[in-house]
Amino acid sequence: MNFSRQRRKILETLQNNVVHPSAEYIHQVLKKEHSKISLATVYRNLNQMAEIGEIKKINGLEDSSHYDHNTHLHYHFFCKKCRKIFDLPSDISPNLVRKAEMVSGFKIDTHEIVFHGECKDCREDKKEGEQQDG
Repeated sequence: MNFSRQRRKILETLQNNVVHPSAEYIHQVLKKEHSKISLATVYRNLNQMAEIGEIKKINGLEDSSHYDHNTHLHYHFFCKKCRKIFDLPSDISPNLVRKAEMVSGFKIDTHEIVFHGECKDCREDKKEGEQQDG
């Protein structure tokens, strides 16, 4: 598989797996189709695409970075129970950057916001478990 075809397959895999996958996850999916693609190739291509802004790289959630094909301004929610990453619209806090600049005096070029907690499904599972125990 040549370079451009590899990159296209990696991007397609990312776009088809909206769970904000890690490079390891993408590699596992691709290995099923293309047994010769290496994890290093997946990492290299993901990092290059992130550097040019074609995708987003999400750091700091777990040991591995996660990747997002959605490059529009939005926030993320990380469920500490099921470990899934969800998109949140940026309009939940309009003018956040402008307000932060006014308060701090800084000029903000980019920002990343990640909320941590339990997702709706995990909270419902927890409630069901408590009802069965009670």
